Amino acid sequence: MKIEVQHDDAAVARNGAAIIAADARAAVPARGRFIIAMSGGRTPWVMLRTLADEQLPWEHVHVVQVDERVATATDPDRNLAHLRESLLDHAPLRPHHIHAMPVEAADLERAAGQYALTLREVAGSPPVLDLVHLGLGPDGHTASLVPGDPVLDVTNVDVAVTGAYQGRRRMTLTFPIINRSLRVLWLVTGGEKARTLVRLRDGHPSIPASRVRQDRALILADRAAAGRLGTNQTLETQK
Repeated sequence: MKIEVQHDDAAVARNGAAIIAADARAAVPARGRFIIAMSGGRTPWVMLRTLADEQLPWEHVHVVQVDERVATATDPDRNLAHLRESLLDHAPLRPHHIHAMPVEAADLERAAGQYALTLREVAGSPPVLDLVHLGLGPDGHTASLVPGDPVLDVTNVDVAVTGAYQGRRRMTLTFPIINRSLRVLWLVTGGEKARTLVRLRDGHPSIPASRVRQDRALILADRAAAGRLGTNQTLETQK
């Protein structure tokens, strides 16, 4: 697993945007499209606002969601709301290339199956995403794959619905589709995640995030999050 330590969260966001842009520019000539799956979080929204200003082949970019809260369309906590504010309202993406998780459906399990079908239509069967962005919670969760939830052990579907976490159920990509992706880009910021980042690097089975394959992963961490890694395991880039 490659870890690059940045000066602060702004540098993490800026370098994350540069990596996504480079991957998009390479993917479109090679495969005709670029499919990115986005998680939530404050630093990612800054990253996406930076990305929106890049000159990219936007007409060939598809955006899917890694996870989403089960909530109404107007709920400000929805990841989709922040995704629109930071990227979708600024970049010339085609509307039908924005694939929102159908968390307002009455039958959530059926809706998860429908989203899995959408992913197959966009990314093949089985679907292979070009880049999956992930965050890391202090408890070791990533996406909405949280400690103790039965969805952690799902192997036969690419999209599932969790139990309640912090008061809400979630729809989430599962480990199989995350681990088929061509690249996993982790953004990890804040000192409260320092111990957990060590466990992620070490593949410690106590945290769900350790189930994500490491050979295609790049972690961008700020100095606070990387504080317990040790200097020999990190690569410090420019501010």
